Amino acid sequence: MSTSKKNSTSGNRNAWIVGGVIAAVIAIAAIAAISASSKKDSTAVGSLQEFSEVTVTGDVLPAFDSAANPDPAVGMLAPVLSGKGFTGNVVTTESTGTPTLLVFLAHWCQYCQREVPLLVEWEKSGNMPAGFDILAVTTGTDPANPNFPPSEWLTRENFPATWPVMADSKDAVGADAFGLAGYPYFVLVGGDGKVLWRASGEIPMDELTATILALTGA
Repeated sequence: MSTSKKNSTSGNRNAWIVGGVIAAVIAIAAIAAISASSKKDSTAVGSLQEFSEVTVTGDVLPAFDSAANPDPAVGMLAPVLSGKGFTGNVVTTESTGTPTLLVFLAHWCQYCQREVPLLVEWEKSGNMPAGFDILAVTTGTDPANPNFPPSEWLTRENFPATWPVMADSKDAVGADAFGLAGYPYFVLVGGDGKVLWRASGEIPMDELTATILALTGA
């Protein structure tokens, strides 16, 4: 009887231990699943934000059409975008009296991926004209598409720290306000806030330089 009671107690203890181990495994699996799901649905990578709320002040520009000559947006007062960068820093396209080139980029766009290193080398080599500013807008951002997130992509490419970067909203409010119709997308705005030029697609740096010099006298 004593032996029987001892075996029974041992059996109960073993069953309790096994049950505890199973419960712990299930709990760990559940936590891992929740963590993976949260990471997948998150719009942030670490402490960086890949999207921002963007407000538009002023009239939006008509959709860009490369076949339209002249471009109906030229001469229009450009809308002003207000948003944030990857670190939550405030970024605005409001004119400071200096001509500004806005560059709209999508992380998954193969043409953007080829254009960004050219822009980086353009700045690094000193071939970029003086007397104007550059501001980038990452737009069309989608965690399901390749080369996400844009913050890591631009860091890998050594995108110039002196060029502010605005993260567009999930529904591309900023891009739509400037009439984006393809990537990469360029909008040159004069010091008076009016549109001087728009273009879409890959642009050689010598052509970009000539355009900026001709239109701004920079």
